[in-house]
Parts: sequence; C-alpha cells; structure tokens
Amino acid sequence: MTIEVGDKAPDFELKDNHGATVKLSDFRGAKNVVLLFYPFAFTGVCTGELCALRDNLPQFSDRDTQLLAVSNDSIHTLRVFAEQEGLDYPLLSDFWPHGEVSRAYGVFAEDKGCAVRGTFVIDKEGIVRWTVVNALPDARDLNEYVTALDSL
Repeated sequence: MTIEVGDKAPDFELKDNHGATVKLSDFRGAKNVVLLFYPFAFTGVCTGELCALRDNLPQFSDRDTQLLAVSNDSIHTLRVFAEQEGLDYPLLSDFWPHGEVSRAYGVFAEDKGCAVRGTFVIDKEGIVRWTVVNALPDARDLNEYVTALDSL
C-alpha cells in the first residue's frame, strides 16, 4: 500500500552511510523532510538524481528541509558511494530487514528486490503533503520537490 497525501508518515529508524541512527520522528516539529527512495547506488539514473540534489542542497536547507535518501544497499556501499560522489546529506540503508521501510511506504518492488523511485514531502508535523512514485528507469524532477515545499 502506497502512502497517500494526508497520511501520517510511518516512522522509521535506519543507519546512515556513517553508521549513525536516523529516525524520521527526530525531525518532527523542527524540519520538513524530503524522503527519497531510490533503487541502487552506483547506477546511472540514481547517481544523476542524487548528484542533482547535491548540487541544489540550498534549495532544501533554505526551506527548513532535511533531505533523506533511502536505498536497499548496505551502509558500506552507501559510504563509498557518498564519498565518491561528494554527497553531503544522509544516505540511509534499508538493507536489513531487507526493504522494511520501503515496504512501509509502498515503494518496494518485490520482483526486483529494491525500492522504486518514490518521493514523499513530509511537513514538520509528520504528515505527507506531496508524493510521486516513478518506475525504475524514470528520473524524477527536482523542481517538483521545491514547488511542493513552497506550498507548505
């Protein structure tokens, strides 16, 4: 079941690319969150999307927003990927239990063993205010995230 606009965002606790624990609920009352699921590190479309976000981080920080990118890769893979691409925002590992958070958001492709391209804009109260889910080969438009944040 995919999470819809107006739903309370399911809380989660995942390790980031440095091994630190990140909880969605830690941002409640403090920051909006753009929660971005992507299939795998080191793949063409994913690298392009994540580097575009890297190059436009002020568009998020200026809107009091935390960017969280989630894949089903291990934290070790994510650490190398972040270092190689200069990604300065948290890359979260939904590796084990495999895809648990991706499933909670309805974006886990069972036949592929990974998340599809799902994005959820979550307000400071923990409510999903905008969402888009794309198929594996279809990149998302970063400007849509910014437009959604501006409407909060």
